[in-house]
Amino acid sequence: MISIIIPTYNNLSYLKKCIESINKNSFYKNEILVHINEGKDGTKQYLEDINIKYTHSNQNIGLCSACNRISKLSRFDLILYSHDDMYFLPNWDQILIEKVKELKTKKFYLSSIMINGDPKLKGHLNLNAGDKINNFDEKYLLDNYKKLEHTDFEGSTWAPHLIHKDLWVKVGGFSEEFSPGAGSDPDLNLKLWNEGVRIFKCLSQSRVYHFGSVTIRKKNNKEFKKNQGSRANKIFLLKWGFSIKFFKKYYLKSHYIHNENLTEPEKGITFYLDLFKDKVALFYYKIISKATK
Repeated sequence: MISIIIPTYNNLSYLKKCIESINKNSFYKNEILVHINEGKDGTKQYLEDINIKYTHSNQNIGLCSACNRISKLSRFDLILYSHDDMYFLPNWDQILIEKVKELKTKKFYLSSIMINGDPKLKGHLNLNAGDKINNFDEKYLLDNYKKLEHTDFEGSTWAPHLIHKDLWVKVGGFSEEFSPGAGSDPDLNLKLWNEGVRIFKCLSQSRVYHFGSVTIRKKNNKEFKKNQGSRANKIFLLKWGFSIKFFKKYYLKSHYIHNENLTEPEKGITFYLDLFKDKVALFYYKIISKATK
């Protein structure tokens, strides 16, 4: 069974639907654990009423710290990180656990495929069953989600992701320097890579519907998203010596659909050209950092 960790930030209506979908559509009796950031909307009382364990912070501490904190309460060997604005589709967990049993190793990073519900965005799968809770058509989603075709692929996606608890603890969960959260997923992937993980797989039949980063949309402006992305890339580059884009392209091979365990990147001309560009950017950031001290 799975310990599902969910950070939430004054997003009760979506969190309710998320939890309802887990309880309704899971094959196993999994454990739901929530970290409440602020919780000015009645989240705390709701979780107490339905007997779900939670941790709480008076301020928004971001998803990295929230996940690290709530994960300490997990009882099971498998930890799955979820957004609070996701709807879990039938038997999502059975598919993941069957794959874990097949792998016979703790060194994996598995993810469910997201069905994107925001018509303005594009993902691996798209189905407009509503981009907000007040226009969500649950029946339409359940009647049509199986009609969407995709294949399993190596390289995975981000949330919802499943890893073994031992690995989560060993690498320290999410790196909190990325707080509130942008960049923490590829950073976690690279930490797992350095522990010898080569199975980064998305299972296309394990599916969740995503309303489209509702929490981020509370900021709802392009400049905020741009600044978050730029900051994440800078932190990642300074930490690892190459960019998130480089890691996804040459290590996770995120732009390719294939179904084999990953191997060390092929170091051809384009590899070194792209690495050189990242090293130039790294040098620039280091010079700027020294100049501003």
